[in-house]
Amino acid sequence: MSSEETSPSGELVVVTGMTGAGRSTAAKELEDLGYFVVDNLPPSLLPDVVRLVDRDRGPGQPIAVVVDVRSGSFFEELRANLAHKLTGRQSTLVFLEADDSTLVRRQDAARRPHPLQGDGRLLDGLQAEREVLRRLRGQADIIIDTSNLNVHQLTARMSERFGTPQRLSLKVTVVSFGFKYGIPVDSDFMADMRFLPNPYWVPELRDFTGRDAAVADYVVQLPDAQAFLDAYVPVLQTISAGYLREGKRYLTVAIGCTGGKHRSVAMTETLSDRLRGLGYDVITTHRDLGRE
Repeated sequence: MSSEETSPSGELVVVTGMTGAGRSTAAKELEDLGYFVVDNLPPSLLPDVVRLVDRDRGPGQPIAVVVDVRSGSFFEELRANLAHKLTGRQSTLVFLEADDSTLVRRQDAARRPHPLQGDGRLLDGLQAEREVLRRLRGQADIIIDTSNLNVHQLTARMSERFGTPQRLSLKVTVVSFGFKYGIPVDSDFMADMRFLPNPYWVPELRDFTGRDAAVADYVVQLPDAQAFLDAYVPVLQTISAGYLREGKRYLTVAIGCTGGKHRSVAMTETLSDRLRGLGYDVITTHRDLGRE
């Protein structure tokens, strides 16, 4: 048996539901979770999309497709595809809905007409949509009422159901830099190490970097350096927990000194090690190392 035949198939998630109920938010979250996402897909093309993804990315790649009311009569094909397992994958049908007052408010805020509204009122379009989607709703594996959910809460619901521990973990990047070259524009938080004595003024350390043991020991063993690490790591833990609650999974911490060669490098390495010891997925990079 070939490796392709023994490879596990990734999940297929079909997201549908009422206009304004949060399909785009759900799709974005699935994309962040590693799903290959196709928006506004005609249901008749669903088996073709699965075949293309299997060929190009392998059968383990999870797929999510968003189907809305504009698919019209094609909904029967979607129901048939899912009912007869024509995609060859385990499928989950997610239906998003909300009450009329919530949907009207959201549509008014978006300043977009309902696709089934025609010359009538927005409510007319919503009623027509509910009727079109009625049978599909009855087949849904998961129904989420978003009437009282904000974007972050809907994101959390999708994460709880479709996220894996690896995909839901926070990815932390700790980057050292030199202030003389500018602060990294993508940093979420920045700490300044210029309060520590500079190894540059120690002749036997000047030509080394913060990655060398002599400089690292000199910097990290300073009482102020230890006090900073002891105080800053719990702050980052609090921030990380809040980021995950809000659906953010990437945190960039910039550690700076004058030239990005000694203090910031040593402290970046040590901070990264501490965070890894706490179970964080950490990438360490030194932006300006080697520029001097």
